Amino acid sequence: MSQHDDSVSPPPRPARLAHALTRFNAWVGRSVAWATLLMVLVTFFVVLLRYGFNLGFIAMQESIAWLHALVFLLGAAWTLGQDGHVRVDIFYRRMSPRHRHWVDLLGTLFLLVPMCVFIFVIGWDYVASSWALHEASPEAGGLPGVWLLKTLLLIMPALVLLQGLAQLLTSVLVLRGHLPADATPGGHPPHDEVI
Repeated sequence: MSQHDDSVSPPPRPARLAHALTRFNAWVGRSVAWATLLMVLVTFFVVLLRYGFNLGFIAMQESIAWLHALVFLLGAAWTLGQDGHVRVDIFYRRMSPRHRHWVDLLGTLFLLVPMCVFIFVIGWDYVASSWALHEASPEAGGLPGVWLLKTLLLIMPALVLLQGLAQLLTSVLVLRGHLPADATPGGHPPHDEVI
């Protein structure tokens, strides 16, 4: 008797790639999620210093906006991987898993990819000019390195495109019968079970 079951084959290489991309975006998302705690603490200290001691620091106030941008821009791909973005799912929820993969495939190709490419292209000159100037805060005592903050405008669509590729690969594999109909790129529960 053989030691392994020949009927169980490893997932196809594209499925492993989709899973790896989703895991990478999850790591990025979970890492930047800690910035929300830091944002709350900094906000608390800004308010405490302003109203308790009549002190204010522009850099501290600006750091709140920076942290906010960090969370939303770098967490967008993770949210997509968790099927957490807002959608009008009047029809989607009632569809079979296979039809949902058709919607995900077409939505990724015709909506997500063009939107990400558009954001990247339109943001390129904006970010490049900020880098060329090594742009800093216009406020006295503000944060330097605004060019680093603006770079997030290019990183976000790149990460979302990677997650879109993971969704695309998963949907194609499901539609071709290489993965079960309820498969997701990150291995999270099917859409109607996500809380």
